[in-house]
Parts: sequence; structure tokens; C-alpha cells
Amino acid sequence: MIKLKTRQDLIKEYIEFFKSKHHKHIPSSSLIPENDPTVLFTTAGMHPLVPYLTGQKHPLGKLLVSVQKCIRTQDIEEVGDTTHHTFFEMLGNWSLGDYFKEDAIKFSFKFLTEILNIPRERLAVSCFAGDSDAPKDTESEKIWLSLGIPKERIAFLPKKNNWWGPAGNTGPCGPDTEMFYWKSKTKPPRRFDAEDENWVEIWNDVFMQYNKDKSGKYFSLSQQNVDTGMGVERTLAVLNGLEDNYQTSIFQPIIKEIELLSNKKYGKNEEETRAMRIIADHIRAATFILGDERGIKPSNLGQGYVLRRLIRRAIRYARILSIPSPFASKIVKTILPIFPDYQELHRNHKFITQQLDEEEMRFNQTLEKGLKKFEEISEDLKTIIPGKEAFLLFQSYGFPIEMTQELAEEKGLKVDLEEYNQEFQKHQDLSRTASSGMFKSGLADNSEATRMLHTATHLLNEALRRILSKEVKQKGSNITQERLRFDFNFPRKLTSDEIKSIEDYVNEKIKSALAITRSEIPLKDALSSGAQAEFGAKYPELVSVYTIEDPSDKKGWFSREICTGPHVSNTSELGNFKIIKEEASAAGIRRIKAVVE
Repeated sequence: MIKLKTRQDLIKEYIEFFKSKHHKHIPSSSLIPENDPTVLFTTAGMHPLVPYLTGQKHPLGKLLVSVQKCIRTQDIEEVGDTTHHTFFEMLGNWSLGDYFKEDAIKFSFKFLTEILNIPRERLAVSCFAGDSDAPKDTESEKIWLSLGIPKERIAFLPKKNNWWGPAGNTGPCGPDTEMFYWKSKTKPPRRFDAEDENWVEIWNDVFMQYNKDKSGKYFSLSQQNVDTGMGVERTLAVLNGLEDNYQTSIFQPIIKEIELLSNKKYGKNEEETRAMRIIADHIRAATFILGDERGIKPSNLGQGYVLRRLIRRAIRYARILSIPSPFASKIVKTILPIFPDYQELHRNHKFITQQLDEEEMRFNQTLEKGLKKFEEISEDLKTIIPGKEAFLLFQSYGFPIEMTQELAEEKGLKVDLEEYNQEFQKHQDLSRTASSGMFKSGLADNSEATRMLHTATHLLNEALRRILSKEVKQKGSNITQERLRFDFNFPRKLTSDEIKSIEDYVNEKIKSALAITRSEIPLKDALSSGAQAEFGAKYPELVSVYTIEDPSDKKGWFSREICTGPHVSNTSELGNFKIIKEEASAAGIRRIKAVVE
């Protein structure tokens, strides 16, 4: 087996293999999804491709390949073992209505056995067992058998194991076939047992054959897609004969710094080793969230809440290891050299370290008192910690509800979440979501309401540039069916006159009934034509450009932006534009919330 010592080696091998199979390489998207209210973070490589999975044409064609940075927090309690992570990199290849099961499986098998030289006797696979929604996937089984995988090494598993999606309540989904590697140095058993932890999943081929509607029924898609995913961290461990992802070159510099700071040895004590993994994982994830071009600060809402939870959980485990504070920014210095290809981390390293230092100082001021208060609260309790007490720990000492639950679990107690949520009504939805670990991916809403609001963001963006300053740039946006949210750079609060001028200007363009057109052109041509692009965003070499035509403008158009859509076809479809709030989002960044009525 080839010993691929670095992540760069694995990523290069993967990208080059699929480029040789006529796939186009697309760059990693931001961790903060744009215009998708159903999810807080990009959770998989398919996430930025949702419009194309549902039929929209991709500028680069039907065959794509990428390595995508991802955040998933639904398994955060599992972090601390050898394989789970909150931040990870996902290698993926896609067929958007081109090849299907046979080629997808053959590509996967060839890459694993011929490019990575993984012995086939250490591989096993699983296929969908079938149910009332879809039949047993015997087609995939036949393909695997034809490639030499023994029947004993093929397991048929139910929907909870071998079905992907939909990401939200509705949308594309389908059966998958998963590839497993026998990680133990012992001889692999003849028969594959998915319950045996020595079998580690390393690759997943999803066959998007169906669309689930609001009633819960499944219908065949007109466009069948292939969506695959291979985790860099797990695969690198496999290639180096390791059973622990944290022993790979991706994590070792981080682990060694934690050993130095704690004066403890990784692998010597089970609980201390678990704490080291949690710190390494959470600070790495926090570094990528803060370093993203749409990076956000720790807060008590949305992505900021998840970020705060990760940092504070790392601080708590650092305390268990007796690591002196401040420590987080020291760990960041070991993370950056591991990822030279993510230039946003290096550009934003000062912001990353500053935010980590501030959050660490803020939490350390109350952590000791909070832990003492928790001991007082839990001392005489038998089963349940009242929600009011859990809320007190959050309000007065900054304990995320998950931390209180974790502390309670260590004492055999549970938290009354219903009462907690009643006490914390302002953040009720967030608390319930975070408490149940449901930060899951979802499909962007393509309803008429969101199409209208998405188009309105283009009008707003250009209006801000023309009324406030040509230096205004989009710094992020989020759209639900009820409202749009748009972040942009500007040094001060807008005056009421400015807000009214912006509203009037947008409404004037709506009443002008301007046509909206879409074109696919090379990125350099799009930029030279005056198309707006989000600062720091990575785009493929061929992009979609939406133009709001305006014959009265000297350029012949009012707005031109690089965007994946969706949009209405004419501004007259929008109705009246109204700004409902203007506020600060971060230093030098303003936020507008608006509706169309």
C-alpha cells in the first residue's frame, strides 16, 4: 500500500483521478451557506450543489469533483473517539444526470484498489435493503460481485444505514452503497458485520433516484444524480495503517502542542487522551469558522452559538488537563501550517487569534464560579436538574445548555429541557435545535417567495453601491420565505434618509419592470464585465451571471452578479420593497433585513 503521509497527497491523487475521468474541479465553498435558512453550516460537498442536483445546469457541466470543508455538530458528543470530528474535509465527485450506479461504483473501486493500492481483501460494502418506499438495491450488489467482492462481504442494510436524504423535509434522496475498510491489523473475517467497529466506512456513493414531497411520498427524479463522499481524515488514517485519525499528519502537530501545554502524554490515559482529541477537534473547527471569509464571532445565536459552544467545550477540557490559559491561540499556530491551501485562514489569522483570546478570557472569568454553582445545584438532586437552574447557569455563567447536560450526565442526572426552553423563550428555537443536536443540512428553499427575495438582494446590493459608496461589497446573505438578510461593509449606521432613499431606489427599479437574464461565461470575463462577486469567495472557472437589464442605464444594465440563483424573470414580479431593520453585524459590517410586500 502507498503510504500517503499528507492530506495534500491524498487530495491531489483524488482530484487528478477524477479529472482524468472528465470531471471538472470546483473550489471549496464557504462554511457559511448563502441563502439557505435550513442549515447553519455547509455539512457536505453536495450542499453548495443543491440547485444543480434539482435540475439547474452547472456552468462546468455534468461531471464535477472537489474537496469541501464541512462542519457537522449532530455527533459532537461522539468527538473524543478515534474517528469523529466536527470539522472535516470531504472529497466528492458528482454526476448530474450523466453516469449512474455502474460507473460510480467502478470509479470508487478503481481508485481504492489501483490508485491507493488498498488490498481488496480488506474491503466490504453495504447496499440498501429495500422497504415500502424503494426496492432492494440488487443492481449495486451485482456490480460489486462483478468486481470481485465476495457475497459474504456485501451486507444489505435498512434506510437508517443506507439511504441519504432528503437533507431537509423534502427534496432529492436515494439509496447509497458504502465502502468499509478493516482497520485492525488482524486478518479480516470472511463475513462482513457492520456492527463490528473494526470495519470503518471510508466512502459513500449516493444514488439520488427519488424526490420526497411534503406528504412524505417518494417519486422518481427525472434527473438521476450520483453524489459521493470520502472523508480525508479517515482515509488518511487507513492509508497509513493507523486506527486513530488523531495520529495522522493532519492532527499530530496539534496533539503535540497540547501535550506540551498540558505536560501529559497522548495515549497514556484514556480520559486525558479523549480530552486532547476534543480540544484538537474543537479548536481546529473554531479556527475554520472564524477564518472563513464569511467568518462570524462567538455569540448566543445561530452559527455564533455553535462557535461559542465549541470554544467553551474546549476550554472546559483544557481545564481538566490543567492547561494554563490562554491556550487556544497557541494551538492555532500549529493548525495554520497544516492547511497552506486555505489562504483565508492565513489572511484572517489575527481575527482568529483575537476572537479566541477574547472568548477564552470571557469564559474563564465565570467558569470557576459556574462549576461551583453547578455542584451546589446538583448536590442533593436524584434525577432531574430543573430548567430554571440550567437557565441560570447559561444566563449568569455562560454555560451552553449542552455543557450543563454533559456535566449532569457525568453525575447520572438529566436536565428538564422543557422548563429550560420556557425560561429561554427568546432563544427557544436555537436551544431546542442545539439540545437535540439537529444542526443538519437542508435544501435551499426554491419557493416563489425566496426567488423574489433573492432577486431583491441583487437590487439592494446595487442600490447600496450607488447611494452609499461604490466600495460597498456583499459580506453575506440569508433568505427565508419571510425576509431577506444582507450584510455589507460600511463604517457607520445608516441615517433614516439614507434608508428611505435606498427603499425608493429599489422600488423604482421594481416598477420599471426590468428583465432578468442568466448567462454562463468564464470567471475572468464575468469580472471584467463588471459583475459583482462576494469578496473572498472561491468560484469555478465558468460561472453563472445574473443581469438585471436596464436600457435607461448607460451600461445597459442595472445590476450584474455572479450567482447560482434562483431568481424571478422580471423585477415587476416583486411587489413593494421595505427595509424593516438596519443594524451592526460586526466591526465595519452592517446588516439590513427587508421584505417584499
